[in-house]
Amino acid sequence: MEYKDYYKILGVDKKASQADIKKAYRKLAMKYHPDKNQGDAAAEARFKEVSEAYEVIGNPANRGKYDQLGANWKHYEKQGAYANQGYGHGQYGGFHTGRGDEHDFSDLFGGGGFSDFFKTFFGAGFGERSQQDRKTAAKGRDYSTTLSITLLEAFQGTERMIDIDGERIKVKVGRGVKDGQRLRVRGKGARGSRGGQSGDLYIMISILPDPRFTRKDNDLFTTVETDLYTAVLGGKVNVQTLKGPVSISIPPGTQNGKTFRLKNMGMPDYRHDYVNGNLFVKVRVAIPTKLKPEEKMLFEKLRGQS
Repeated sequence: MEYKDYYKILGVDKKASQADIKKAYRKLAMKYHPDKNQGDAAAEARFKEVSEAYEVIGNPANRGKYDQLGANWKHYEKQGAYANQGYGHGQYGGFHTGRGDEHDFSDLFGGGGFSDFFKTFFGAGFGERSQQDRKTAAKGRDYSTTLSITLLEAFQGTERMIDIDGERIKVKVGRGVKDGQRLRVRGKGARGSRGGQSGDLYIMISILPDPRFTRKDNDLFTTVETDLYTAVLGGKVNVQTLKGPVSISIPPGTQNGKTFRLKNMGMPDYRHDYVNGNLFVKVRVAIPTKLKPEEKMLFEKLRGQS
């Protein structure tokens, strides 16, 4: 098995600050992001490698464990020492993600994409029980619940307290979570029998409708109304976004139904929150229904000149 030098992968020194590590990761992640390299298998592999490196050394606690590995990694590989020291219980055990989650949400960052090196040392699942114990132990049943949040909470990320069997569990929901997405909290289901593992808690996210926006993947769609005079002559219109109101320019002669794109003003990507969708703003021109006599006269004059 190949040793992973995560510092070398991110191109930083072992004494680099967390800020420098984050900066290096963002630069490389943007360079090799699948959205910018569609169909490029090499770029996809590099992106996964960079992401894995940041999951480890981008978090101070995880970085400390990785640094302890040092030159003794061959020894740990043979003995499974990390798992027996309490670093692994379950597929990815107590390993904290770089997102700072309260519990182990392995599906927050796609556990299946990790290398053998990562899975061996940070969650190989080595056990201390005998083979017979493993045969008789039974895992506890899983629990499931639904958590309703607003679109703004999905945009900003949120924390909620959930009551499970009298236990209050703090759940952190990452930015960009989608409606219907299922999160898993390991070990918060029913207790196992005969020393077996506890079950897991599955949380189905339900995002409440927002009358202002429609969401498609990470893009948002909204409508803004403007008066006829601004549409004809041009001007400014205020648009509500999830970051607050912004002003956009309406060019002269803007047609009803014209759509403007506000770049990066949509939802953050759940797995890579430095990537944002767009906000598409459709203009609806309000036609005046009650014209003053002089206004009507002007319109009649314009019609005669057309």
